Amino acid sequence: MTALAKRSLSLAGHRTSLALEPEFWRVLEALAAARGLSLAGLVAAIDAARGAGALASACRLAALAFASERRG
Repeated sequence: MTALAKRSLSLAGHRTSLALEPEFWRVLEALAAARGLSLAGLVAAIDAARGAGALASACRLAALAFASERRG
């Protein structure tokens, strides 16, 4: 089992930390690059669109959707 990697980000003017598996961070970095965003910008966009769910879960779902799209 892969250990979680924690990163600190600013979201809506507040510092927060987010812990995800390194594999998810790699896919999120690729997604951010594909959209021309910084990783923090991507996470902020995910945060704004997530509704009531947990941010970590929303990030994992975004990463899975992107990975699925890339696989065709």
